[in-house]
Amino acid sequence: MSAMSRRDEASDAMPSPAAPGLRRFLPLLVIAAGIAAVFALDLDRFLSFSALAENRQHLQAFVADNYALAALAYVAAYALAVALSVPGALILTLTGGFLFGLVAGTVLTVLGATLGAIAIFLVARTALGDALRAKAGPFVQKLEAGFRENALSYLLVLRLVPLFPFWLVNLVPAFLGVPLSTYALATVLGIIPGTFVYISVGNGLGAVFDAGGTPDLSLVTKPEILLPILGLALLSLVPVAYKRFKGKSNG
Repeated sequence: MSAMSRRDEASDAMPSPAAPGLRRFLPLLVIAAGIAAVFALDLDRFLSFSALAENRQHLQAFVADNYALAALAYVAAYALAVALSVPGALILTLTGGFLFGLVAGTVLTVLGATLGAIAIFLVARTALGDALRAKAGPFVQKLEAGFRENALSYLLVLRLVPLFPFWLVNLVPAFLGVPLSTYALATVLGIIPGTFVYISVGNGLGAVFDAGGTPDLSLVTKPEILLPILGLALLSLVPVAYKRFKGKSNG
């Protein structure tokens, strides 16, 4: 065998330089295909009060007969809905309270939401994070450094007080280089209060459906509910304020 033929075989055996790049975007393509499938097949129609009311007896019977499987299916469905950023997560949250009760519903919902948020975070960081940071200007790089320094506090505020859509808060930390552990911890802690409130609403859906009405979702804006959540958000900013105060005093 000639030296040239050996070089040709070696070059054929080496993976294409473009292959790692394509594999990096594969999860993003899967997410995009999933979103397209949801809307093409009109699957989001099942995430409505009317669909829940029509199927509540079947759902309750399934949970009663297959509790563990139903809980697993609920967590998986919630994680998928969050990962695909499908509208209707609120309906799923109320469903969790309706089917599983206050405590179990809260635990299962927080678990599903966190898993879905972590999934889309990892996809965004793998596919786009490095490229966006490489093209970022000085201002964005300064913003990234400041955000990462106080990532847990900032993320807690964004999770506790829905200033921005949930899907946006899932993506931005991936582009700013926030560690996965910090992101996951802030997600779990930050969504518990709001989830608990909506789960409590869902826990009383049976009586609402029997009366032919719809749940009162304005509950979360009442002062006795909203003020404690805002208090937690302000409390999470204490470490940021302390760092700045200490920095000025040292200066």
